Amino acid sequence: MFKLIGSLLILGATTIIGFEIARGLSERPKQLQLFAASLETLETEIMYGHTPLGEACIKISKQLPNPISAHYVRFSNFLQKEEITVYKAWEAALKETWKQTALKQNEFEILQQFGANLGRHDRESQQKQIILTLNHLSREEKEAREKQKIYEKMSRNLGVLIGVLIILLLL
Repeated sequence: MFKLIGSLLILGATTIIGFEIARGLSERPKQLQLFAASLETLETEIMYGHTPLGEACIKISKQLPNPISAHYVRFSNFLQKEEITVYKAWEAALKETWKQTALKQNEFEILQQFGANLGRHDRESQQKQIILTLNHLSREEKEAREKQKIYEKMSRNLGVLIGVLIILLLL
């Protein structure tokens, strides 16, 4: 009886781990797509709405789910502090919300580089920076979708199979 319960617990735990890894693989392209959509909205607000950056970020945060929404809220909050630059506010917000995302270091660097140029140029140059960042994020999203196709199903199955293997080794 105890062996059966223990076996089920082991199988359940390894299966959950496999599904969590698969969830991370499926979340990454979604979050990249959401960041890209947020930058497109930011571009619209800057170019056509002439909305102040902090106000534009609040509007964007209301349109997106977490953790992207949380990033824009924090960024807007940091902007309200007078002693901080736009870049420092963007970077601080990015660092605070990064642990909640499924994104990789490469995407962090792309978004950090975008923040370094945010608010430094005129509208046309800013638009070019947004387009460049969108191209980089699109490339990363394509790569993330390829990895998702390859590894998502495998990680689910591997979680179950590792559980079965552990059970067989313990019996």
